[in-house]
Formats: sequence, C-alpha cells, structure tokens
Amino acid sequence: LKELSLSLSLSLYIYIYIYIYIYIFALFLLFVTRLYQLSKAGKLCVPAMNVNDSVTKQKFDNLYCCRESILDGLKRTTDVMFGGKQVVVCGYGEVGKGCCAALKAMGSIVYVTEIDPICALQACMDGFRLVKLNEVIRQVDIVITCTGNKNVVVRENLDRMKNGCIVCNMGHSNTEIDVASLRTPELTWERVRSQVDHVIWPDGKRIVLLAEGRLLNLSCSTVPTFVLSITATTQALALIELYNAPEGRYKQDVYLLPKKMDEYVASLHLPTFDAHLTELTDEQAKYLGLNKNGPFKPNYYRRVAVRSL
Repeated sequence: LKELSLSLSLSLYIYIYIYIYIYIFALFLLFVTRLYQLSKAGKLCVPAMNVNDSVTKQKFDNLYCCRESILDGLKRTTDVMFGGKQVVVCGYGEVGKGCCAALKAMGSIVYVTEIDPICALQACMDGFRLVKLNEVIRQVDIVITCTGNKNVVVRENLDRMKNGCIVCNMGHSNTEIDVASLRTPELTWERVRSQVDHVIWPDGKRIVLLAEGRLLNLSCSTVPTFVLSITATTQALALIELYNAPEGRYKQDVYLLPKKMDEYVASLHLPTFDAHLTELTDEQAKYLGLNKNGPFKPNYYRRVAVRSL
C-alpha cells in the first residue's frame, strides 16, 4: 500500500508539473510578439531570449508535437473520422506542416492557406492545394488555424460554413478565430460537452467550436513528455545563458538561443533513441571551417521557413 501511495503521489506531481508547464508555455507563446514590440519601441527593460523561435522548439515541439496532438484533440472532442474529410489548414509554418502531415496520413483531403510565398511553395511541393479560405469555406468539414495572427477566421467565414463544420485553433492564443462575433442574440450557444460548443444559426445550421477558439492541443489533448522535455530544457538553458553571460553581452533586446545550445539540447535527447552521432575528422572539420564539437549551423539558421501568418 505504501508503494502504491508513493506511485500515485509521484504521478500526481508529474501531472501537476505538466499542467503548470502548459499554462506557462501558453503565456510564453502569447508574449513573444509583445517582447519584439516592446524592443522596437525602446521599452524593453531587460534582455530576453526568444525560445519560441529556437530550432529545437520549432522543429520538434511545433512540428512533431502538433502532428500528434491535432489528431488527439479532435478525437477526444468530436470522435470525428478523418478519412475522406475535407480540411483547410490556415498557415503552413511548422505547426501547419505537422497538422497537414497528420491529416493527410489519415486520409483527409487537405487544403492550405498561406500569405508567405516560401511556405506556400512548400505546401504545394508537399502535395497540398493552396487556396484562399473563401474558395473552400462552404465545402470543408474542418477548419484549423495555425498562423499566430488574429482574425484569420472571421464572422463572414463562419456564416458561410456548412452545417456541422468543426472549427479549432492550433496557432496562437484565442485571437485567430473571431469568437466574439458569435456572441450575438441571434445565435444560440449549446454546450455539448467539455470544450465543445455548438453555435446554432436561426436557420438551424450549427458549427462545432472547440475550446472556444483557444489552443486545441493545450485545452483538449495531452502533450508528449518527451517534447516537453526538449522545450523545457531549451528554456532552462536560455535562462542559464542570460544569467551567466558577461556584462554587456546582451543588451535590452530580444535574442535567439545560440546554436551551440540548440545543438546541446538535441544531443541530450539522442540517447533516448540509442542514437550514435558521427564525428568529424580533423581534416573534414578544417574543410568545412567548423569546430569538431560544433556549432554546426550558423547563427542565422533557424528553420526551413520563416514565421507563417
């Protein structure tokens, strides 16, 4: 009984840690853009490290975590069958890429909207049809926002959706879907289950709104602890770097994590897969102009594409 009690206590602490982390992480995502705005206005009082745009965050948390959690969140809330469903994913950054890959693998017909020509071309090369939202809004079964922007899906789009369309957000805070425009006297809200609302129009049409437009993966699904470990390690190293840095290295501005630390975070997690890195010879390192121990990428290297909107 003592062992069982200890096991339950440890499990409780783990779950509490995960939920606290998720809450802090959601706030972190919200304030990254604000930090840049403060810096540009000359109002940032301390140095800040942008972990959200670090390589280890973008390439692992945003891509692989969202690739799994989008399916988990939709299944938990709606039990929808993905095969044959028409889905539009707004935004083809790392989050959008993960969502599209997961849905395509499950047999969904996936459309993508994008403003960035580079991300748009990537979507086309990955086999997705690039459209404007109003071109497909009447026919799609699921609408997913992954942009980091505001008012991506507005009342006009919501009015034109077909009966039973599922609407959710995987991108940023609760600003991507104009939920406020749905809180009007002519529309009826019906709480079906936790985090699932039917918004009903006067003619009987209804849409299925998940988590009231908040982040689906943080509201309605779990986050793999392995990915949490990668992101939490990146955040911890960012704090250590700021604390230990010589005076004057970092001004009152927003910085990206040094590539050496990004690579260190990745190396810490490789043993999980029993992975073995190849080491450069002295001759190879000299030829490439690199240190044998890294960093192996330049400081301007971030990820495959720029931030999606």
